[in-house]
Amino acid sequence: MSSKQIYLLLTAHCLPLTAKPMSARKFSPRTIGLILADAAIIYGGIILALYLRVGVDGSEFELNDKNGWYKIALASFVCLLILYFYDLYDYTVMSNRRELMLRLVQAMGIAWALLAFLFYLAPPLMIGRGISLISVPLVLVLLLIWRVLIHFLTGHPEIGEKILVVGTGKAAIDTAEAVWKRRDAGYRIIGFVTENGSKPKNLPETMNFLGNSENLEDVIRNEKINRVVIAVRERRGTFPTETLLRMSLAGDVSIEECTSFFERVTGKVSIDMLRPSWLIFAGRKRDTRLGVFVREIVHRSLAIFGLIISLPIAILTAFLIKLESPGPVFYKQERVGKNGKLFEVIKFRSMRTDAEADGKPVWATADDDRTTFIGKIIRKIRVDEIPQFWNIIKGEMSFVGPRPERPHFVAQLAEEIPFYEHRHLVAPGLTGWAQIKYPYGASVEDARQKLEYELYYIKNQSLALDLVIIFETVKTVLFGKGGR
Repeated sequence: MSSKQIYLLLTAHCLPLTAKPMSARKFSPRTIGLILADAAIIYGGIILALYLRVGVDGSEFELNDKNGWYKIALASFVCLLILYFYDLYDYTVMSNRRELMLRLVQAMGIAWALLAFLFYLAPPLMIGRGISLISVPLVLVLLLIWRVLIHFLTGHPEIGEKILVVGTGKAAIDTAEAVWKRRDAGYRIIGFVTENGSKPKNLPETMNFLGNSENLEDVIRNEKINRVVIAVRERRGTFPTETLLRMSLAGDVSIEECTSFFERVTGKVSIDMLRPSWLIFAGRKRDTRLGVFVREIVHRSLAIFGLIISLPIAILTAFLIKLESPGPVFYKQERVGKNGKLFEVIKFRSMRTDAEADGKPVWATADDDRTTFIGKIIRKIRVDEIPQFWNIIKGEMSFVGPRPERPHFVAQLAEEIPFYEHRHLVAPGLTGWAQIKYPYGASVEDARQKLEYELYYIKNQSLALDLVIIFETVKTVLFGKGGR
């Protein structure tokens, strides 16, 4: 095979250079492992408290004759749920030891208060007051020790997959910064190599420069590199094609393009790194009729359920809106849907009726002075979005997807942001990946940042990811965080 053929093979994005990335979703294998470890600690801690309280014979009676195994499982589940709502499965929280300990103490306190209330309502579920008093500090101490250990391991410079970046341009620097922000991901940037061997002037001093690509094989061997990330756009001339192909086929090192690697680490697709060919070859699998049907049923069922349980809140909201200011309760606005089709989104009115008296569309901001007092409250807790359940039932929206935008802003953003029109390849959603990952935005740059998350969602769209986003949205609404 000639060098030209090898080059064409690699730039066509065939494996192994451009392996399809693993999903960077909330529940990564590392997160699942942490959840299982916490579950074992909590479950085991309560059982240990049981043995300390009533001894061996009493413990066997409680566990076997009084369904203690199931009671402890319920208590463990409640604790895990509260830990999740306190973001204690987000590794970025764990990077701050003080914040970690504070949240852990708060979460366990709330969990046991909730369990006490549950035991009051259903006494047969009670494990025992004495056992609870012993298990609370015991489980808390065990979790603190375990989390501090994890904190140490994720921050240790010698632990984790060793990464070598080929290239020193903007893509390389952005990729390295993403890894440094997420040291919890288990990656360690060892250094950089260039094609010509000269150290670029714009390379920060903190970045370890290891020479040129001609010595790539020696660098990989000497530094014990596990993964090579390619951050070079132009792959002609001195690009080490032969070396990379040989080492990849031999299984000595994993080789990945920076676009895929960046996506996995950050949970978004970098527009600056993005090439259409990468998106074509690394896109999601073809949707099956059954898969689309199941997804539609799930989304519309959730909308019907949401509409029913939110009915009392909706009636109260409508009453307060009419009481505070004159005008309609509902607000309809034209938005861009799937494949550019226009539809009218329905919301509870949160602004004055003269918010756009001159007829010119205006960006809505987090602290918009056009918002009424009741409007500020319902926007904060997202009650204004309840009527959109009807849009989902009608099939104009999905429960999860990119938020629908107004035609005026779509035209503006499509001119300024590459790939913006691609967000309309899927149905817009009541909530989305960008809404749980990025704060409130009201500018072109904010729209650009959100688009990177939306492209990630479109590329990795699945029912499993939808359920993760819905679960995260519930947490976001309860704690008043996130974007819109």
